[in-house]
Amino acid sequence: MVATDIDLHTDSPDPDDPVFALHRGGKMMISASVPILNAEDLAMAYTPGVARVCEAIAADPELAHEYTWVSNTVAVVTDGTAVLGLGDIGPAASMPVMEGKAVLFKQFGGVDAIPVALATKDVDEIVETIVRLAPTFGGINLEDISSPRCFEIERRLIERLDIPVFHDDQHGTAIVTLAALINSARLTDRELDDLKVVISGAGAAGVAIMKMLQTAGVRKIAVIDRSGVIHPGRVNLDEVKSEIAELTAPWAKAGTVADALDGADVFIGVSGGTIPEAAVASMAPDAIVFAMANPHPEVHPEIAMRHARVVATGRSDFPNQINNVLVFPGIFRGALDVRATRISEGMKLAAAHAIADLVGDDLSETYVIPSPFDPRVAAAVTRAVTDTARREGLARRPY
Repeated sequence: MVATDIDLHTDSPDPDDPVFALHRGGKMMISASVPILNAEDLAMAYTPGVARVCEAIAADPELAHEYTWVSNTVAVVTDGTAVLGLGDIGPAASMPVMEGKAVLFKQFGGVDAIPVALATKDVDEIVETIVRLAPTFGGINLEDISSPRCFEIERRLIERLDIPVFHDDQHGTAIVTLAALINSARLTDRELDDLKVVISGAGAAGVAIMKMLQTAGVRKIAVIDRSGVIHPGRVNLDEVKSEIAELTAPWAKAGTVADALDGADVFIGVSGGTIPEAAVASMAPDAIVFAMANPHPEVHPEIAMRHARVVATGRSDFPNQINNVLVFPGIFRGALDVRATRISEGMKLAAAHAIADLVGDDLSETYVIPSPFDPRVAAAVTRAVTDTARREGLARRPY
């Protein structure tokens, strides 16, 4: 989300605070897409006319995508357990963020989105609730669900539903990160398979970034948590971290984040921790630093710029903002347009390349990723997703 200088710690709403003024009454509403001005309109929009449409859909359920809002509507679902950097603040407190996400869906992708905050943390209950709600929507965007539960929830929903399911904290972050890295590697005259990458953070974003980079051809990756580098020799690893250890085993070695950064080409931070300046200084020449914790990056950009050639953050007040709004509106716009059954790794990879390609010949140290307000972005991602879905046989609307 966009960073501000607003104090995040407040006991009660300040009537003079413009942020509270903007949020009063919520940031979205439902409006009719057809006029109901007279009895004839009413008879078609509701009874008796609506019964004919209901009967047609009962005979052919696929018609729901043509004659209801399903084909253009996504559920933005959370349990409020991992909201921004605020943590487990519950479903009610998550709603301003879910509303904000829905507004961005509409603003940048023309997709209608409905916030759904669930009053349960139980994985089974969350999955069953979403499955039961699914006929109302054309896609499911999971949001702000804590790790490692988010992995199982997404996996089980993908298995059970035939509509796109996308956990944006994982895949949106990974796609934009890869797009920025593609251009950073081009700027510094490197190949992806030569990069030595250190990822700080083994939660939803860190794991997804690791897998996305491997899909793109990056081979030398070390993932760091509070106990240091995750590697096969470590004890007491949970299922997710055991998988990380296995996938990064050829490169990841025991040690601290400082040990891992010594000679590394790339640092990617999605942890919220603090990286000492000396560790950044030990990186390879023309280093690439993506310090994406928000609002406080793992290493302040001004410090990182002393030692790295390319610096990116999650903030809007520094160059190269890695912002998920570059991805999720176009991903769902494309998936809905072709009625994709799921969002594949190929679609994610195509989206990353589409975003990176928009920078073109304007590539520079302060411009490795387009602006969230670049009007070309959503259209480029949409085209990449629709083309890939059709090529991979995942599109139910082939033309």
